[in-house]
Amino acid sequence: MKKYNQDTALFNSDIAQNKNLKIDKIKTTNVNILLNRVRLDQKRTLKKRIVFSIILVGLVSSLAVYFII
Repeated sequence: MKKYNQDTALFNSDIAQNKNLKIDKIKTTNVNILLNRVRLDQKRTLKKRIVFSIILVGLVSSLAVYFII
């Protein structure tokens, strides 16, 4: 009888652990998705700043050349 009770207890604890693992996996996936979104947003803003600064430098240099000539 003891073996039967111990097996049942182990089986029930395994189910509980599996449920916790599923919940943890869902949470980590959501966190990873959010972190990837933040990284993509940072890359986009960096690209926008680089393009804006290149256009600004080009405009200023072209105006400088125009006024010098």
